[in-house]
Amino acid sequence: MKRTVLNLEPIPPYDFNLTAAYATYFHQTYAAEIYQDGVFHRLLDVGNNLCLTRVRSLGTVDSPSLEVEIIGSNLDNTVTTKAQQQIAWILGIDQNLLSFYRMAQNDPILTPFVKALRGLHVPHTPSIYEALVLAILGQQISSHVARMLRTLFIETYGPALEISGTIYHSFPRATDLAATGVTGLRAVKFSTRKAQYVIDISNGVISGQLDLEDLRTRSDEEVVRMLTSIRGVGLWTAHWLFIRALGRTDGFPHEDLALCRTLSRLLNTVIPLTPAATLEYSHHWSPYRSYVTVYLFAAMRSGLIC
Repeated sequence: MKRTVLNLEPIPPYDFNLTAAYATYFHQTYAAEIYQDGVFHRLLDVGNNLCLTRVRSLGTVDSPSLEVEIIGSNLDNTVTTKAQQQIAWILGIDQNLLSFYRMAQNDPILTPFVKALRGLHVPHTPSIYEALVLAILGQQISSHVARMLRTLFIETYGPALEISGTIYHSFPRATDLAATGVTGLRAVKFSTRKAQYVIDISNGVISGQLDLEDLRTRSDEEVVRMLTSIRGVGLWTAHWLFIRALGRTDGFPHEDLALCRTLSRLLNTVIPLTPAATLEYSHHWSPYRSYVTVYLFAAMRSGLIC
């Protein structure tokens, strides 16, 4: 195995611990991400070249610096550069949170969480395909069940690399999922309908009829229209992709029941907010609703909101 080490300089404030913990849903392992003993691990699939990235913090929240170790059998300049770009994207190092913080400091709902979670950047998936498949898997099930299914799914079908006695898994490739078919996905607890959606999407990506990465160049309105034209994809999924895959600042999955319940609790409403009411309330947070969403979920997952 070849190894190379490089440094990344995130835009401050940047809390590596919070950002890496959020990427793993405040568990040590979540799907393809691992965060243990201050080191974030992610096995990347760079042009069918597997390489492990290990990231640790060398700096502080206000003067952040990350050390990135890249390990693989084929680390030429192209693979190394793409791996560096992917891990920087995954850990959200280029996000400037200052405008969001200025807005939040005048909002009594947000202020406590923004202060407690200062420096949390929004983690991303390396591809839109990964985010879309994971979002479909997570539709209408609890986060606990989703975590178990994602882990089983990735460990079963994700490309693997063993390093120093530890086996790491990357996200499954579209070709592998298409080959396993609905029966293979049913074997890892997908419902028949979700399995059909994922196989359809995988076949579309393979054939070139579905160019998901092209969505990065499209307006928010075009992204919603194109995504919701895909069987099995609704507005909830599209807005989570704004946040997790596209890096848009104003995604807001108002149909998420956990989000509705949390906002109802924070506003101390007698009757729980409907998705429509949640969306209506959110407008004054625009154009920073992606950050609001992530900070609220981080507060829930870390125990700041009980």
